[in-house]
Amino acid sequence: MARLRVGILISGRGSNMRALVEAARAPDFPAEIGLVVSNVPDAGGLVFARDAGIATATVDHRAFKGREPFEQALDAELRKAGVEFVCLAGFMRLLTPSFVDAWHDRMINIHPSLLPSFPGLDTHKRALAEGVRIAGCTVHFVRAKMDAGPIVGQAAVPVLPGDDEKMLAARILAAEHRLYPAALRLIAGGKTRVDGERVVVADAGAPVPLLLNPAV
Repeated sequence: MARLRVGILISGRGSNMRALVEAARAPDFPAEIGLVVSNVPDAGGLVFARDAGIATATVDHRAFKGREPFEQALDAELRKAGVEFVCLAGFMRLLTPSFVDAWHDRMINIHPSLLPSFPGLDTHKRALAEGVRIAGCTVHFVRAKMDAGPIVGQAAVPVLPGDDEKMLAARILAAEHRLYPAALRLIAGGKTRVDGERVVVADAGAPVPLLLNPAV
């Protein structure tokens, strides 16, 4: 079975991109990373990708007059590289409905909250302010609305006494690095389908035991 050819979009260090690249090195992983693209020319993640032998490209949004010309150039880079599926990994640009539609059900994102709670920015600050006991991250198919779309998978972590934003963010980021490759494995392995606005997963493993916080 041919491996799914994936393009990853980043804007910074690309830690989730690194997790995907590392996972894709396994011979049995059903996807290959064919291209890493950044809208920031000096993004640290580009150096890692090049060192890993992965093709890279820069499409600087500041060089274009408007979102549409920028996205046309972005789309051209992806298609030129034979990309079949797109993963957003810290890509800090809002995408237009036309770009999202062009990659409908072929583009996923990871967000550092348990969606639909806390979409947008400052997720950890908002979660702590609300006093939630459990936080986490979500992989979802991308839709035109920000941080919305059919959910592929989620990972949860406890909010601990004394947590600040940095501490909670680090705990969630470690969960992201496990969740994102697992979600891509399911999709590339043909174990998911989008039914309406829900993802149906076939032959999924059993979830971990119940997480209680505080323990009772």
